Amino acid sequence: MGLWVFLLLGAIAFIAFILYTNNKKGAERLAAAEAEARQLYDRLGGQTMNLTAPGDNRAAGQALSDAGERYTAAGAALESAETVSGFRAAAQSSIEGLYYVRAAREAMDMDPGPAVPELKGTEGVGRLKEPVSAEVEGQTVSGSPQPTEENTHYHPGGRVEGRPVPAGWYSTPWWQPAAAGVAGGIASVMVFNALLAPAYAGGMVDGASPEAVAGGADSDADAGADDGGGGMDDMGDFGGADGLDIGGF
Repeated sequence: MGLWVFLLLGAIAFIAFILYTNNKKGAERLAAAEAEARQLYDRLGGQTMNLTAPGDNRAAGQALSDAGERYTAAGAALESAETVSGFRAAAQSSIEGLYYVRAAREAMDMDPGPAVPELKGTEGVGRLKEPVSAEVEGQTVSGSPQPTEENTHYHPGGRVEGRPVPAGWYSTPWWQPAAAGVAGGIASVMVFNALLAPAYAGGMVDGASPEAVAGGADSDADAGADDGGGGMDDMGDFGGADGLDIGGF
């Protein structure tokens, strides 16, 4: 009887130790994730508050406005975060904002500043290395490696509705139809087919992975299929881009 009691107490002690260790590691991970998120948030806040774009530099002004929106989003995410994934999501919002700050600085011919952590979802999508242009729904949509009079909306690269989008400056934020300033917006699949698929296929994107190039080819193939079918409305999965997909945790 005494041996069984001893073994039972030993098992209980072992389980308690495992639970304590796991809880401690979990608390440490949570604290580290929160510290990182708050550090990035403070860094973004300092840079957005200490940088002003000249009134005639629309590209820089737009990039700073986008950075400010990400700062607000990161702050809201921090307020509600209670898990590691929540704090990581807040960190990603701040990182995205820092990319916009770098873009604004480059648009003002300033040093881009210190390196920024890699934004989740940008792996292999590359960046535009030469201007591209296409007609989409009667509107000219264009992109370029550097801001121009026409291309004043920066995209840090990533995926919209699962399709690769190279980093660069675009004439309209077509990945956010509601903000594009056109009736109904422009469906992202139309931009992929008309603008980005040819850019990937034509080697106009630096640093693109084979998977991204293949994604562009698939987009072009989808366009061909639509020409013989029911049109863009059949592609509901790609018809409503609502912003940059930076991945989840």
